[in-house]
Amino acid sequence: MTDTHDIDAHRDTRAWHVASGVVDPELPVVTIEDLGILRDVTEDDQGRVHVQVTPTYSGCPAMETIRTDLIDALTAEGYRHVTVEFVLSPPWSTDQITARGRARLEEYGVAPPPTEEERRRAPVGLTLSVRCPQCGSPDTRESSRFGSTACKSLWVCRRCREPFDHFKVL
Repeated sequence: MTDTHDIDAHRDTRAWHVASGVVDPELPVVTIEDLGILRDVTEDDQGRVHVQVTPTYSGCPAMETIRTDLIDALTAEGYRHVTVEFVLSPPWSTDQITARGRARLEEYGVAPPPTEEERRRAPVGLTLSVRCPQCGSPDTRESSRFGSTACKSLWVCRRCREPFDHFKVL
């Protein structure tokens, strides 16, 4: 397992910069870095790159597209040999979505999950309502436990009547 110091050093590389710009195919307003699934990128002086990505949940159908997009992006930048490894440990959680990613999701109309800090401050460990990303109203209801993807649920705002996705807290 790579320690945090090594990962931080890898974030300064050109390969990390290229990989971090790959967008999520299901949510094209966030990159895989914004989503927090890009775990590590290493490169050597021979042009070989190894990328580690953690799926939002095991069986995520977007992972093969992400693998292809990473290989294409890095190959286009001159890297000759690119491998993408899916790592399941430690598991991904919604706490890994960056502040920029949360803002972009909300602008796109997807209600981001509460942060760990927001959940910790809540007097009760329940989500009593989800704010509508369209109008900001807390007067919403869950319409379906499953939204446009398995990691999201479908909600409806009672005020503006707009449906919207909400990231499940994982």
